[in-house]
Amino acid sequence: MIQSMTGYGKTVLQLSTKKITIELKSLNSKNLDLNVRIPSYYREKELDVRKKLASTLIRGKVDFSIYIENNGGEVSSKINELAVKEYMNQLKDIVDSNEMELLKMAVRLPDSLKTERDELDENEWFEIDKAIDETIEKIIQYRIDEGVSMQTDFDLRISIIENLLKEIIEVDPKRIEKVKEKIKNAIEELEAKIDESRFEQELIYYIEKLDITEEKVRLKNHLDYFKKELQGDISNGKKLGFITQEIGREINTIGSKSNFADMQKLVVQMKDELEKIKEQNLNVL
Repeated sequence: MIQSMTGYGKTVLQLSTKKITIELKSLNSKNLDLNVRIPSYYREKELDVRKKLASTLIRGKVDFSIYIENNGGEVSSKINELAVKEYMNQLKDIVDSNEMELLKMAVRLPDSLKTERDELDENEWFEIDKAIDETIEKIIQYRIDEGVSMQTDFDLRISIIENLLKEIIEVDPKRIEKVKEKIKNAIEELEAKIDESRFEQELIYYIEKLDITEEKVRLKNHLDYFKKELQGDISNGKKLGFITQEIGREINTIGSKSNFADMQKLVVQMKDELEKIKEQNLNVL
């Protein structure tokens, strides 16, 4: 079952003194491009968060954020009384104003507030960590749901290419006859005397150069392989990309050998469907 690299997950955790929102977003990328935004209070846990995200999300441009909204029961910043009083004493010598005006000016100056950082509450982090796991589950489910839609599209595109291959197989004998007829007509127009036996040998050699039997077999095998990987337990967009390269190689070879308008039209349609598959596959995990 394939997964998309596009996903979104969000969990809101309500604690006694704060509301914590955890958000995960991901887009397609060749490798894992992880961006973590976490409050400084939890910074010591960042490495653990990164390891958890890397082991579960595997690939993609991933943005992880933790937002905190205090409920008023906890104040991290306090007035630095000593600094404020010293500022007010200095301001008295500079400006002629009352105590209230001096206080308003003093609290705007550097170091008038001090932030007290307590030790990380492990019980609190335990709840946050569970919420992170829940958010990861949500984004993975989002990726799976997107993957279902993508697989439906892949199945359709592969089916179209398979039907076009069947049409190519049907017109191939007609193509060979057209090529033979074209060569014979060209010889007749030259009005040259030829050795019929030698001519037949050369014709057979030329037709062998245009033979696409091996390409048809390999193309069918690659299409079957692609469908098999779609049904696999692991989503592997890189592997699917390699298979599409092989599919494209066989289609291109058939096109270069076709030398027949009806077959070339079918090859063009194949290429169009394959390009749609390649574009879609860029978003497969």
